[in-house]
Amino acid sequence: MQVEIRKLSIDDYDELAEAMQKAYPDIDDNVWSKRNIQKLTSIFAEGQICILVDGKLAAAALSIIVQYELFGDQHTYNEITGNESFNTHSNNGNVLYGIEVFVDPEFRALRLGRRLYDARKELCEILNLKSIIVGGRIPNYHLYSKELSPRQYITKVRNKEIYDPVLSFQIGNNFSPVKILKGYLKGDSESEEYAVLLQWNNIYYTAKKNTMQDSVIRLGLIQWQMRSLKNLEDFYKQVEFFVDAVAGYQSDFCLFPELFNTPLLAPFNHLNERESMEKLSELTEEIKEKISEFAVSYNVNIISGSMPILEDGKLYNVSYLLHRDGKIDEYRKVHITPNERKYYGMTGGNEIRVFDTDCGKIGIIICYDVEFPELPRLLADQGMKILFVPYLTDTQNAYTRVRHCAAARAIENECYVAIAGCVGNLPGVNNMDIQFGQAAVFTPSDFAFPSNAIKGEATPNTEMTLIVDVDLNLLKELHHNGAVRTLSDRRQDLYDVILRNQN
Repeated sequence: MQVEIRKLSIDDYDELAEAMQKAYPDIDDNVWSKRNIQKLTSIFAEGQICILVDGKLAAAALSIIVQYELFGDQHTYNEITGNESFNTHSNNGNVLYGIEVFVDPEFRALRLGRRLYDARKELCEILNLKSIIVGGRIPNYHLYSKELSPRQYITKVRNKEIYDPVLSFQIGNNFSPVKILKGYLKGDSESEEYAVLLQWNNIYYTAKKNTMQDSVIRLGLIQWQMRSLKNLEDFYKQVEFFVDAVAGYQSDFCLFPELFNTPLLAPFNHLNERESMEKLSELTEEIKEKISEFAVSYNVNIISGSMPILEDGKLYNVSYLLHRDGKIDEYRKVHITPNERKYYGMTGGNEIRVFDTDCGKIGIIICYDVEFPELPRLLADQGMKILFVPYLTDTQNAYTRVRHCAAARAIENECYVAIAGCVGNLPGVNNMDIQFGQAAVFTPSDFAFPSNAIKGEATPNTEMTLIVDVDLNLLKELHHNGAVRTLSDRRQDLYDVILRNQN
């Protein structure tokens, strides 16, 4: 007999489905969809483990990583898995959360479940995660529920007076019961919808530098003055000045405005708007790398406003997320204004996603995007807690649209929204001559937040920084106990916002 333990692949799906049907013969809808497995193996391949016996799939364990403070001990299976979308997974989380373990009945005498749990524990240690947490079903509880409360049942299982196939196994693998969860898994009639929150602690865990050990995140917003610049070095000096300033206050994020590098258009003013923007795009790669160096050296995550890039003859408006560990992500503005289309021939991007950071999941959208409520809602459904909106507006009425829409997005998506724009005038650059702006951070509107739902705002039309602390735990409290709960109270039986397939 040959036993092999390895990462699960989407190519294993047919055997996986067959084994699950045999493992759960009395449960309706007992097989994970192929789409679910595809998602799990793509976002967290190491956490999906299977065991083969003589080449046949005999057992599997599925897991995600979560920032556990965002959910706490009182959660349901749907909440922790994002309604099985797994958008709650975060590579920068601190807990390995087990969402499935099963063994084909044909192979249960081989104690394969213990091997799966040993592999999970090893993974937890390798990834330096704080613990493994699972919501364990108690499938034999329905046999005793008329005479025993859940607490009494758990006590008897711990004392080995009653055998429960799940709970007895978990306790035997050194998992400690933490809490009884009511209504954990809808439709679990065998457990009468009860579950036991179980935890195994990684004794080798060390707190990660710059990780969200508490819930308070500091935002540094740059209200950028448009000014004539002699050369690229002058631009870098101005950028570094502000990065240094907000990093000096130990900010976690530094947000620059949309197209804040357009003073560098001046040498190309003899060209038409499209041609000059293409010339500016030639500098973008170098600027991105330089600001990425600032992010690492000053230990702050930088959202580099936005800059143009030319790709396959198409001009995009791109914001870069420059992580303080050197990683680089990008977001391309999806919605293009009529003026951007007319003067620059801009093309909209095609990807809508959240970004994992060392401070949790964030979203980035650019200016006009915030006026389309569906886009931030899709990001909220993917677990976004802070939305960054770099913008560039020329008039007060244009700014007002961005401001009020950003404030609405904070309320309806139970998140913080930070906006930052350019101010002042820029003579000698076509279509960039005047700006109006006021940086601000908006909150949901409930008792835990400011009564006007504004955490902080800058002086209008003045170059300055805005430093604001936001508390992610307040969002969790709002989601569960708020006066209104806009995310959980949606009538998804009537309507939904759907993200179509994207490249």
